Amino acid sequence: MTGILASDDFELALDARCGGSISSARWRGLDILHFREAGSVLGAGCFPLVPFSNRIAGSRFHFAGREIELEPNHPGDPSSPVLHGFGWLGEWSVERMDEREARLVYRHEAGKWPWTFEATQTIRVFGGGFAIDLGITNLAADPMPVGLGFHPYFPRSDTTLYEGLHRGEWQNDAGCIPMRLEERPEAVDWWQGQPVATRNVDTAYTQRQGPLTVRWPDRGMGVRIEPSADLPFTVVYVPEGEDFFCVEPVSNMTNAFNCERQDSGLRVLGPGEDWSVSMRVTAFSL
Repeated sequence: MTGILASDDFELALDARCGGSISSARWRGLDILHFREAGSVLGAGCFPLVPFSNRIAGSRFHFAGREIELEPNHPGDPSSPVLHGFGWLGEWSVERMDEREARLVYRHEAGKWPWTFEATQTIRVFGGGFAIDLGITNLAADPMPVGLGFHPYFPRSDTTLYEGLHRGEWQNDAGCIPMRLEERPEAVDWWQGQPVATRNVDTAYTQRQGPLTVRWPDRGMGVRIEPSADLPFTVVYVPEGEDFFCVEPVSNMTNAFNCERQDSGLRVLGPGEDWSVSMRVTAFSL
């Protein structure tokens, strides 16, 4: 574990060597992120998604006349196509760190992903929570397709509530690849105020409006998640029978690299161009 950031009632543990992840985050001694296993990115409370979020169907895509073929990379599921980019599985270096802020850096050399890039995270804590800025710079000589996002895990019980207003919900195939978009005239709460465990999903929601919130009535607390404007999609993962779920603010829909839709969220950075997104998470009492 790299170190602890703390401010008033809030404490956050970082592990730069394990995917630049946040191991745990506690407000007034209560976990707001779901911590499972030290030293494992799949056991961490939150990790960065760079240079893309979620799955790329078949682990391959075409871009600028080239076919890019990647390797599956899920540590716990070899049958899954490549997902979440590369930063979550790499070792980040600590550029600077004090009691309330840390800046982490990750460099990826060109290989099967034929672009060299550098990613940075600036993680700050305050009395009620934390904020992350995630940036990427294209260090290659050619344009690079990118996506960014965050992958926090939250504890859940039978009464945990999640609310996020979105206009669209993607309907997936058996491999969690989007096939059909169901849209509403305006942004709605797709859970209709019911506990998060009443819907088992692993899909992307589009055209977010406002913040995302998680409430734990049995613990008398909640968190407000405020993604930056460049993160209009939210991937929600609610597995059956588990004590956690994920609310992932992301820039692109799942499999955007293989989608010709104008609203896929795919972004292209020219040589030397950079881009950053952010997320702020604030705890509150019910």
